[in-house]
Amino acid sequence: MTGAGLHPETVGAFFDLDGTLLAAPSLEWRFIGYLLERGEISGAHVGRWLVRFAESCWRDLRGATDGNKQHLCGISEALVDQWEQSLELEFFRGDAPTFFDEALQRIVWHRAQGHRLFIVSGTLAPLASVAARRLSALVSAEIEVRATELDATPGAERIWNGRIAGDHTSGGAKLRAVRALAERWGLDLAHSYAYGDSFGDLQMLEGVGHGIAVNPTRQLAREAQRRGWQMCAWEIAASEISHVAVRRLAAKAVR
Repeated sequence: MTGAGLHPETVGAFFDLDGTLLAAPSLEWRFIGYLLERGEISGAHVGRWLVRFAESCWRDLRGATDGNKQHLCGISEALVDQWEQSLELEFFRGDAPTFFDEALQRIVWHRAQGHRLFIVSGTLAPLASVAARRLSALVSAEIEVRATELDATPGAERIWNGRIAGDHTSGGAKLRAVRALAERWGLDLAHSYAYGDSFGDLQMLEGVGHGIAVNPTRQLAREAQRRGWQMCAWEIAASEISHVAVRRLAAKAVR
């Protein structure tokens, strides 16, 4: 609950994306499937990923996975726009990203309180923006994104070179993103909320007054239990009917 005398716009709600707002598979795997169907990713792309993975996994298994985007080397960022357009008519069917019903209800609640909404995710920033635009349309609110950026070759068309620009948005990088957003918007993190499902979200959850573990991994569940955090099981993917209901709730929230 927002404390007495606390302006609601000083409260932030920070959401992880894959596994927290969205049901599996991840956005990146969905996008890769789209690229495979179009023939945009070949055996050479996969080979580059495997070589890079083999070279670095013995030093840092997580880093080798999170930081290795060689399979996307040579891919135009414009393909994300085409993928988004392909999802528009099929958003509630097939492989289209599907939000958890409980997640939508929670976002509507935050919207009704006047809280600022954010997605802070390890997925690729252009893909996270696709999800944010859909959520924004559903709840009639702005949702700002902080996610993993890919480096690209200079030029009019952004062609990914398979390297991450900056840090992978996980662990400490998520907390730094949350703090940067808090400074930008004048947020009171002691009264703010964060939602995550994996151990990579732990520092983000620690950084706010209300850390909430959603569909937590075993490791995160142990930490959440030890710290007395709320734990939620969001398992029901929202249907088209649910999305219509969310729009109605969001409309009532702004009256």
